[in-house]
Amino acid sequence: MLILQPCLPTVVSLSPLISGQSTKYQLVHAKPLLYTPLYSRLYTHVTRVRTMNLQSQMEMSDSDEEMEDESDVSWRGAGFGGREDGEKDYDRDPEFAEILGSCLDDPEKARSKMEDRLRKKRKKILHTKTGSANPMKVTFNKFDFSNSYIWFEFYNAPLEKDISLICDTIRSWHIVGRLGGCNSMNMQLSQSPFDKRPTYDAIQGAKVSPTTFYNIGDLEIQDNLARIWVDIGTSEPLLLDVLINALTQISSDYIGIKQVMFGGSEFETWRENLKTEDAGYSVHKI
Repeated sequence: MLILQPCLPTVVSLSPLISGQSTKYQLVHAKPLLYTPLYSRLYTHVTRVRTMNLQSQMEMSDSDEEMEDESDVSWRGAGFGGREDGEKDYDRDPEFAEILGSCLDDPEKARSKMEDRLRKKRKKILHTKTGSANPMKVTFNKFDFSNSYIWFEFYNAPLEKDISLICDTIRSWHIVGRLGGCNSMNMQLSQSPFDKRPTYDAIQGAKVSPTTFYNIGDLEIQDNLARIWVDIGTSEPLLLDVLINALTQISSDYIGIKQVMFGGSEFETWRENLKTEDAGYSVHKI
């Protein structure tokens, strides 16, 4: 029976040669063993297998990381604060897609399904209102579409999250207006009867004079008061309706807004010379 062992060109023999009181060892030259190539091939094969296994594990690890990156949707923006961990992707909800698909053919059936869905998921959809039950007051004071302030009076000094919500709302309003989204001269769908399938005339829509939103300033806050300068440019009342509707919902659900005034150079206790943060003044970019 042969036992495979590493082979060296020389073998050290430990046979001592006693000479006086000293012990010496003699080097004995030996020929290489015949099974050296076999051991070399075995070693090379094992090394190759281990290397291939290591590369395979590294590739599987990289693939898992790529799959995790692709499945991670936390970077996709949704709402004001983005999607939280574990939140369902409602864009791919088959139940909601079915409701939308049947809303044109059978509106009553779609409405019934939506009401049933709201009843089942009421706790997930609805939230506790933190606004005011009092209706928001809206007034106009020599409002000029091309050069005016919009004034806000809150019931309490807004918190940081409230300011962020107001800024996001005004920013969205400005973007939609700047892109011509609020054009009362082209409201084909809102003016069409709902008992028929909606249709849209692209040629008619293209012929309508476009509207725009020229410029907007930053949101200034003093305690419970705020203002923002706007240059809408075109006289488009629909733009104001859109903003008022959004602010009404914010006042009811999130932060109470006592009144909104369009136009005017003075408002309540606003002081032009108050420009320090210690006095409650702050500016927020839109």
